[in-house]
Amino acid sequence: MSESKQVARPAFPTVVFSTFSTVFIAELGDKTQLATLLLSAQSGSPWLVFLGAALALICSSLVGVLLGQWLAQTLPPQRIESMAGVLMVGLGLWLGVQAGRSLLLSTAGA
Repeated sequence: MSESKQVARPAFPTVVFSTFSTVFIAELGDKTQLATLLLSAQSGSPWLVFLGAALALICSSLVGVLLGQWLAQTLPPQRIESMAGVLMVGLGLWLGVQAGRSLLLSTAGA
């Protein structure tokens, strides 16, 4: 007979706090926050800008959650971690190359 394995899940407050702190810190000072700052200043309607930005973050987070849930049911956790690591390294390299090109173009044009 096969023994069913139960995966210990973290407590509710732990999940909420770690998710909130991760997303909050990741979003500080990024392009989205700067865009909402500019939209708020230009529109004169900061609460409407806040509402639009909050809804957009909720919707993009929903896509991430649904994709993550599907991946968790499809792939083993180790594979997901490896894929996330490769994706992050790839994005970091790509952004580094883009920054290097931009720097070279700005110094060559000066």
